[in-house]
Amino acid sequence: MIEITESPINPESITSQVTRDTNGGVVTFLGTTRLYTEGRVVLHLEYEVYQPMAEKKIREIAGEVKERWGIEDMAVAHRVGRLEIGEISLVVAVASPHRIEAFEACHYAVDRIKEIAPIWKKEVFEDGEVWVGCGEHREISATPDPISAELSRRQTT
Repeated sequence: MIEITESPINPESITSQVTRDTNGGVVTFLGTTRLYTEGRVVLHLEYEVYQPMAEKKIREIAGEVKERWGIEDMAVAHRVGRLEIGEISLVVAVASPHRIEAFEACHYAVDRIKEIAPIWKKEVFEDGEVWVGCGEHREISATPDPISAELSRRQTT
């Protein structure tokens, strides 16, 4: 199950998608909006997404998890739009017969989502804002759309 939504995410609902009698290990990761980033107070976050490609990339990640750990029970929900402090932006739930594989696969899936899914996060502070995506922080004075920001970043690296 892959869901990209502007609505609040219920982590129990996502976890229930992977819970089965055959799975002895269920790991759920919650990504939440934190109050501080690098010593700066965060006012809120704004997520933007290229949804068809994000869903495709997350399906690819699920395929990688299945190939590497033999795990088929994985569910992902990512929230987009404006998120306030404490709100959940990402839920990844992975279940397997044994806990080690569930932990490893969940960790891997979260890292890969952040690495390859076209989902951009803007952290808004009292004194500015930063687009975060593809593992890079970048101060901006004007707010370009995330696709232009990513293209600009790729041209300079």
